Amino acid sequence: MSFASLALVCAIALAGPLLAWPRRWHLPVLLGELAAGAVLGTSVIGVLDADEPTFAFLADIGFALVMFVAGTHVPIRDRRLGASAGVAAARAAGVGVLAVPVAWAISSVFQTGHTALYAVLLASSSAALVLPTIDTLRLRTPSLLPLLAQVAIADAACIVALPLVIDPPRAGRAAIGAAAVVAASLVLYLVLAHLERSGVRRAVHQVSEEREFAVELRVNLVILFALCALAVTTHVSILLAGFCFGLVVAAVGEPRRLARQLFAVTEGFLGPLFFVWLGASLDVTGLARHPSYILLGVALGLGAVLVHAAVAATGQPPRLAVLAATQLGVPVAAVTIGEQRQLLLPGESAAIVLGAILTIGAGVLAAAGAATRTPGRATSPGPAPSKQ
Repeated sequence: MSFASLALVCAIALAGPLLAWPRRWHLPVLLGELAAGAVLGTSVIGVLDADEPTFAFLADIGFALVMFVAGTHVPIRDRRLGASAGVAAARAAGVGVLAVPVAWAISSVFQTGHTALYAVLLASSSAALVLPTIDTLRLRTPSLLPLLAQVAIADAACIVALPLVIDPPRAGRAAIGAAAVVAASLVLYLVLAHLERSGVRRAVHQVSEEREFAVELRVNLVILFALCALAVTTHVSILLAGFCFGLVVAAVGEPRRLARQLFAVTEGFLGPLFFVWLGASLDVTGLARHPSYILLGVALGLGAVLVHAAVAATGQPPRLAVLAATQLGVPVAAVTIGEQRQLLLPGESAAIVLGAILTIGAGVLAAAGAATRTPGRATSPGPAPSKQ
């Protein structure tokens, strides 16, 4: 990969902010990046080669960082969510149960044999999208607390389950690898929590800030890449490593300085590069060769919205139930793993992305409708503030 091609990737990634610029659309930045990558990828114009080793490796780094940031968005430290955990877990479990027959029906109709994968996709949510949507629209209602807990539970559970269901013959090995990554993350949490309580972290932070060493960023990148190395060694996707470490940082408490640094590294360079690469790796022409896969994408998107909307029968406001169907991390991870291991049928990866885009559209519309009906300006139920 040359500097010219890298400049091209960064330039076309600007399609993301341009498409998301109108605030009234409430579109995530990644949509423009995916679209630009798909158009310039090998299946359409052919300018970008997703199989180029350097491009693919940089995309892997971006993938790990994107999943790490997604994990940090889960409001683990917000004690107010504890009271809603029981109801939220029941709703997330209910969505999971309803997703199975719908996934079986979709898999049978389109003859893909991916019932387990579709069930995880349908049941997933995305804290990385739901939380910013709530903040942007300034939603304020007590019903948000159970929603946030439900999304966090579904997000974590589906990301852990994905490596096990996407490649069933290797599920046993993947389970062992996943257990190793989770165990290492738990050890990391204990160590980092001890450093936080003892004051070591704050002392290092003060020196690093005064002398501009960026020590916290360096240490967190070392830990993240070490967890990714463990994941690769144990044959588990780096999505689990990134997300688990994000949960650890969220549980310990992410310093605002570190959050700004990670935002610059991820959202300014490696994250957009990953989504452009992902778009370039999609077999967009597969949808043209297999038009039925357009219907597959619609079925996945509509199925996810329906199984989440059904939870409204438990007393959850219908619009918030639809907002919970918004998904991003799990479909993106499924497509990434599927493309890397050639586990998906031609055009299936593009169908999965299409389904995710439809849930984002439904979630944005539902959230906008909820915002117009929200009385007053109560205190936000969002996550606790970060440390300095």
